[in-house]
Amino acid sequence: MSEQNQRGNTVVIGAGPAGLTAAYELGKRDYKAVVLEADDVVGGISRTARVGDWRFDIGGHRFFTKVTPVRDLWHEMLPDEDFLLRPRMSRIFYRGRFYDYPLRAFNALRNLGVLEAVRCVLSYLWVRIRPPKDLTTFEGYIASKFGWRLYGIFFKTYTEKVWGVPADQIQADWAAQRVKNLDLFRAIINSLAPRRNQKDITSLIEEFEYPRHGPGMMWERCHQLVETQGGEVHFHHAVSRIQHSGGVATTVIADTPSGEVRFPCSDVVSSMPIPRLVQAMDPAPPAEVLAAADGLAFRDFLTVALVVPETAGFPDNWIYIHSPEVEVGRVQNFRSWSPQMVPEPGKTCLGLEYFVSEGDELWTSSDADLVALGTSEMERLGLLEPGLVEQGFVVRMPKAYPMYDAFYRDNVDVLRAWLGANVANVRPVGRNGMHRYNNQDHSMYTAMLTVENIVDGTTHDVWEVNVEAEYHEEVAEEAAEVSP
Repeated sequence: MSEQNQRGNTVVIGAGPAGLTAAYELGKRDYKAVVLEADDVVGGISRTARVGDWRFDIGGHRFFTKVTPVRDLWHEMLPDEDFLLRPRMSRIFYRGRFYDYPLRAFNALRNLGVLEAVRCVLSYLWVRIRPPKDLTTFEGYIASKFGWRLYGIFFKTYTEKVWGVPADQIQADWAAQRVKNLDLFRAIINSLAPRRNQKDITSLIEEFEYPRHGPGMMWERCHQLVETQGGEVHFHHAVSRIQHSGGVATTVIADTPSGEVRFPCSDVVSSMPIPRLVQAMDPAPPAEVLAAADGLAFRDFLTVALVVPETAGFPDNWIYIHSPEVEVGRVQNFRSWSPQMVPEPGKTCLGLEYFVSEGDELWTSSDADLVALGTSEMERLGLLEPGLVEQGFVVRMPKAYPMYDAFYRDNVDVLRAWLGANVANVRPVGRNGMHRYNNQDHSMYTAMLTVENIVDGTTHDVWEVNVEAEYHEEVAEEAAEVSP
């Protein structure tokens, strides 16, 4: 067991967007940060996975924001020439037809046919008169905005693929963050309005920036900048215990290939999953706090990447698969994000996204079986002709999405209260760190505000980032969106 000597005492747990942003912002203020990362790569879910020269985005990350400090930071870390301006295009595939997404009312109603379109409009009018009884669930919230029929066609199947549970067990918080202030009436108004690169409603933007080698390019550069500042980034350092006394954390202990290493701390910025953070506390919290930690769940994710001829691709960044007869939830075309993600001319790479639970049948399937499954499902849907897949790869990502079940909010409140009362210098940030389905830039902003709290003594409430609709939707300098 060795003691880590440091010029500074701020320990950052996790080298994803929130953790690296915190370390970089601390370094700019001459505060040295020591970053502990359990994995062997930076970026978290915003990494760019690589197999040889092939690059894969984990989930797709559009770079569009209305938060000026976040936008400035992107361009501070990467030069302008490393950003591509990409057209945003995504569609829903349902019963052999493509539907614009976000929904454009006339496109959707035309594809559904006259009779079904009338039923959908009547269904929407009915919920104006008789709203769903429970608006706290995803099902009730979306049905209230689009009607029960459109909800069943365009939202239910995909959402249940993502979460693996019935949509009436998912809280409306997720819908509020993703759908924002859009409903059928506004979709009709937007269908009538001239096409333009909308920026008033983030869900409707038509172009965005994207690093030419994927989002991981930014975090690889941020890693370099942190070390140039004198900070440290340690890989294969899994935090196992956090010792605390007198109301503050005093030492962070990491398991490493060389054994246990101790890091004295004056502050801890944590993007590790908040239940694991609480479970690592030494002395341990009371049983009811540990029970709340055990009650928080996550959804895991894997990508099956298929190399095919470029002509077999599509212009979309991604396509949502609403067909219940297949397990794939979304398909990306990495060449549509950036041609530089694809190393071979005349080829493209399609990323098939499967939403899974760690240890289930899909998660534990062999890579070869997953490539075969992805190939057969694309052929079954008619999105690929037989015999076009030349090779395939699989990338797994645990704890990709914090679960918004009926109990998550109460459980998070219990953990927040205990941390605040017993380790006031431990500051959760980011998606998993706060158990909040933040976008990449929301996660970055929580880290930026946290650094101001540490260095400048401000009292920003980072838990308010990406909560109120007016905060993140239509206030020009106070909102952000970077994609699901």
